[in-house]
Amino acid sequence: MNQEHYSKLEKMYLNANINTNLYETTTVKISNGLAEVGLKISEKYFHALGAIHGSVYFKLLDDAAFFAVNSILEDVFVLTTSFNINIIRPADKGILTSIGKVKFKSRNLFVAESTIYNEDGKEIAFGTGNFAKSKIGLSEKIGYK
Repeated sequence: MNQEHYSKLEKMYLNANINTNLYETTTVKISNGLAEVGLKISEKYFHALGAIHGSVYFKLLDDAAFFAVNSILEDVFVLTTSFNINIIRPADKGILTSIGKVKFKSRNLFVAESTIYNEDGKEIAFGTGNFAKSKIGLSEKIGYK
């Protein structure tokens, strides 16, 4: 795989509406079979008890695993077919970093895992997802440019 592919995936991710309009502090770094997604915690992501809502954990875990998988495919967009998350401890400040890695690949099925760490390097959540190739080509139409 090549750096141009990783850069195009990074731009596609950062320019997605959800990241430009809701998760605007999101960062991403993609390499071969690996993706790192960061997010600065904001109170807008809190549930009633003043910590990150579970949907934010899911987004960070799924995004890191998803882009780890898409890093090894240069022709099509992948789809998450299932994802399991485990939340270990709450987070309410600082920057979260989710690291995704490809664990298994076959012709059409991919498995990736991801882990979220807080600024102190403590694991706060982890997950495993299954991904499949779609019929949607990586193109400028979907922001891959």
